Amino acid sequence: MTAAHGERLGAGELGAELGAKATLVQFSSAFCQPCRATRRVLADVAAMVPGVAHVEIDAEGALDLVRALRVDSTPTVLVLDADGRVVRRAAGQPRKADVIAALGAAV
Repeated sequence: MTAAHGERLGAGELGAELGAKATLVQFSSAFCQPCRATRRVLADVAAMVPGVAHVEIDAEGALDLVRALRVDSTPTVLVLDADGRVVRRAAGQPRKADVIAALGAAV
């Protein structure tokens, strides 16, 4: 996962509340096979780590947000800190260990 700076998201943009410590935001599309595996990985990590939320966004239904955040492919994962600031981002299916390590930048 790479560092990202400047972008800040809230419940209004995400359609869900932020996690108390961090939020894993996943941009997916309907026929994206890696998106399903990514959903499982992120849900597992969110269940393991207290205060971490997982929010999945349908990229096709949120085109303004996709464009604003320069999401070029699905799955794309953003790691937000407690204030909704994007601290890491990655495209493609992440490994659980990489997601856990990326959370270190957010908490």
